[in-house]
Amino acid sequence: MIQCKRVYETPAPEDGYRVLVDRLWPRGVKKEALTCDEWCKALAPSSALRKAFHGEAIDLTTFSKEYRAELQSQVAEGQRLAHLAKQQTVTLIYGAKNTEQNHARVLATWLESLTR
Repeated sequence: MIQCKRVYETPAPEDGYRVLVDRLWPRGVKKEALTCDEWCKALAPSSALRKAFHGEAIDLTTFSKEYRAELQSQVAEGQRLAHLAKQQTVTLIYGAKNTEQNHARVLATWLESLTR
């Protein structure tokens, strides 16, 4: 199972394996204070794509398409997390304010597609 959660939310035992999927460290969070099992920068969107999306230069549909194209160069890393998600819950943690439209949700969908 793959789920998404803001980095600022309280960790819970049901989160399972927690993976930070942002390229930048979240603002206001001390490294020793964040409960996460790994920081996977490889699966985060490129800086240019992230800036375009957060600056509203592109919409979610365009962002998702371009982000998925970027993820194609990280299939091995994606398969590793997808395989882990078959064994236990994997929670993708992110810093974005929008909990419905963000890269972690796109990534979760992409990871789930790797298990089919």
